[in-house]
Amino acid sequence: MSEARERDVPAEDAPFAVARVLERGAWRGPSAYGRLPMVRFMLDLGTLEAWPSDRLPNFTDRLLGVLPSLQEHGCSYRKTGGFVRRLREGTWFGHVSEHVALELQSLAGQQTFKGKTRSVRGKPGVYNVMYGYREEAVGFMAGRLALQLLEILLPSEFQGIEGLDRLYADPREPALTEPFEIEAALEALKRLARRSGFGPSTRSLVQEAERRGIPVMRLDDQSFVQLGWGRRQERLRASMTGRTSHIAVENAGHKHVTRALLLDAGLPAPRGEVVRTAEEAAKAARTLKFPVVTKPLDGNHGRGVSVGLDTAEAVQRGFELAQRHSPRVIVEEMLQGHDHRVLVVGGEVVAVAERIPAHVIGDGSSTIAELVAITNRDVRRGEGHETVMTRIRIDDHVRDVLARSGMTPESTPALGVSVQLRDTANLSTGGTAVDRTDEIHPENAMIARRAANTIGLDVAGIDFLVPDIRKSVRETGHGGIVEVNAAPGFRMHLHPSEGRPRNVARPVLDMLYPRGSQSRIPIIAITGTNGKSTTCRMVGRIFRATGATVGMTSTSGIYLNEERIAALDASGPKSARLVLREQTVDVAVLETARGGILREGLGFDRCDAGAVLNVDADHLGVKGMDTVEDLAWVKAVVVESVARDGVSVLNADDRLTVGMNRRSGGRTAWFSLCGGDGQMPDFVRRHVALGGMAVVREPGAFGGEIVIWDHGDRLPLMSAGEIPATLRGAAEFNVANALAAVALAYGQGIAPPMIRMALASFASTFEQVPGRLNVFDGHAFRVILDYAHNPAGLLALGKVIASMRPQYRRVIAVVSTPGDRRDEDIREVGRIAAEIFDELVFREAPDGRGRPEGDILRLLTEGAVAGGAGRQRIHPRVHEREAVDTALRGASPGDLVVLLPTEVEETWREVIEFDGRHVNLDDGKSRQVTE
Repeated sequence: MSEARERDVPAEDAPFAVARVLERGAWRGPSAYGRLPMVRFMLDLGTLEAWPSDRLPNFTDRLLGVLPSLQEHGCSYRKTGGFVRRLREGTWFGHVSEHVALELQSLAGQQTFKGKTRSVRGKPGVYNVMYGYREEAVGFMAGRLALQLLEILLPSEFQGIEGLDRLYADPREPALTEPFEIEAALEALKRLARRSGFGPSTRSLVQEAERRGIPVMRLDDQSFVQLGWGRRQERLRASMTGRTSHIAVENAGHKHVTRALLLDAGLPAPRGEVVRTAEEAAKAARTLKFPVVTKPLDGNHGRGVSVGLDTAEAVQRGFELAQRHSPRVIVEEMLQGHDHRVLVVGGEVVAVAERIPAHVIGDGSSTIAELVAITNRDVRRGEGHETVMTRIRIDDHVRDVLARSGMTPESTPALGVSVQLRDTANLSTGGTAVDRTDEIHPENAMIARRAANTIGLDVAGIDFLVPDIRKSVRETGHGGIVEVNAAPGFRMHLHPSEGRPRNVARPVLDMLYPRGSQSRIPIIAITGTNGKSTTCRMVGRIFRATGATVGMTSTSGIYLNEERIAALDASGPKSARLVLREQTVDVAVLETARGGILREGLGFDRCDAGAVLNVDADHLGVKGMDTVEDLAWVKAVVVESVARDGVSVLNADDRLTVGMNRRSGGRTAWFSLCGGDGQMPDFVRRHVALGGMAVVREPGAFGGEIVIWDHGDRLPLMSAGEIPATLRGAAEFNVANALAAVALAYGQGIAPPMIRMALASFASTFEQVPGRLNVFDGHAFRVILDYAHNPAGLLALGKVIASMRPQYRRVIAVVSTPGDRRDEDIREVGRIAAEIFDELVFREAPDGRGRPEGDILRLLTEGAVAGGAGRQRIHPRVHEREAVDTALRGASPGDLVVLLPTEVEETWREVIEFDGRHVNLDDGKSRQVTE
């Protein structure tokens, strides 16, 4: 605050820089800023940076006048009134917009609490404003409305915030245009919340799942929801489950079939006929005897239903009303009794509600239309299914019901007289509900259970007409079942107008996930600068050996049991969620890259095992990541999200991953290339002595020995050289990857013999690990294909090349690096390449990512020259295929060609199809190589 006060206050005639929204984003899972989903917008305050809230005239009082509920915000003081105190002491405009966005969401019925505002390093006056949300679109719109609201409270010279459309723009919402009015804005936000939010039934099920720690994934913008992950998932659409029989739903929707099945089962149900004309309807009514009911054959929510029809003319009107909803109409005898909805879940009655049709009570002076308006003022009534009750609408059906009683909407009923407005008691048409769960007679409950079982529904709403629910329908001799409903609404049970609310979501979740069952599959998340893909494949191979179906993501695609189902860079949260949606997957092994964490957060709420392999300088200068410490801060999200009973695997040989131990979840497992007496890091030795877990390489033949330490026990596993991918132990980076894979698998309970067997068959072939140290010996020279694309990766590859160099006459390499790296990083790749390789074929990246063509070649060349390479050793090429062709044709027997491609599959194909004609790199003359 003092920093802002020391700045010069702009003169009255000085031009003011308008604040503007620079960008927006949404974290849909854990991120570097927190575990909960949050939306974010970057706000440049402009001149407002020098004007905290206490300096703006009457700002706090005017804001509280518009949103008095802000007084409940505790902010950093964590008690009521804390935020108001911050306002009066002085706080930044971005921080204020965070709290307003939170409060607007709460007022729209989507309460959320968490938020934070942080300055963007290196950008004075620019802030990331972050706050929680329940529906992403509502969160973005709340941010826009917050800025619009605050803008009108500012002095005129500060108004005109730019970039609001980056937050939310919907042509259907005129409240977002000028002039801004808080009432209209809130109504627009509520409309959006209703459009994008769950209905009462789905919401209750989702909330019950969340209370139980069951993961929830929304699969569309309506009510299609997945609970759980992979093979342990269950799917819902409103109250219909993935176990609901399609035949049962069809039968329930076909009312004539329903009635026939019930009668055949000996259950009380009305007799009836299906008709297509008004004449047929009148004839059926005479056969059944008046009064009768008409209803659409396949209607719902009471639409088109007419009851108490006691004349042919009334039946004809009822037929016409029903035919608006279905070409075929049911005419059935009218059962006597009160309308009850009995909810049956898993063959048990879990709730009963008496439904009372929409009605008004006369006051002796108001018309029926006026009484309806008064009734609709009840705050519990709203539009659709989103509130406890629905507003009553006067339509043709209401007018017809009134006409049968000799009234119209303009009639004035006497004091205390109840006027029924509809034939049916559905809540969706303005009816009310009274809980009767504790009153139902056991025989009535048995009849309802049998009805659900007869139709075949796991969740069923039984419409039961009975004079007294406390007495058996067989005893009274009147009543019966008039409908059996699939996907019944829960609202009347969750929020009855009278009586005790019932948590009917609980028995549904008990049915889907009985006590002791699991909703989650193991999730293994792996991040780091280098080695992620190989480690993922090693872990996948180990779990596959146990017989599990493994879903895996990596930069080369999405895999099910090592079969690629999608070819793309799949190291982000969207691909992770795709794997978790797969219904056959037992284990998810997920490569988790920095970019996805920054963009969306993780694709899951927590993992069972997480690993950070290393942190090296890569992607610096991108998305605010300017130092390796910044990268470590982001990558640590993976181990921060490890479950309490999980394992966090960290590289004891990497300074930055060591520092993550205090932030990691679950049990820590270290891995290190430095095992054995006198070599193991001191902190790892202490960790092991206390019974902690570690996987280390100890000195020994054939690449050294891999050893697991756990609870004080030393468990030798295998020689590192026994793993083909380590090239007899020479590929030290793959030894490190194997150590991490062993720790992840062992931490998930995989027995050492199974781990040993799986890794003993893991080779760096193109089929197993495309682009990761793949060796091809089909020509007169050896080819190695590897994806090393940053300084650390190139140095690690250089160690392997150095151990192999005595076998080869020359080492020729095709080298490049992505264009989104800093200039100094690209030069460093060139410098390192000059130290490792004899001949350098530099190429442009296929996507320069904003750089002009030739820029990457220039920087690589500058680095190589600085590293001591003469110009005659450098062969620049623009296109990757041309560069690969140059290297292959320039190779001679006894040479080693190292290719570091971007298009891995295309380059491997080019290697295989190479025709053997060569060009000497030195003199450019063609020659034929003989084997």
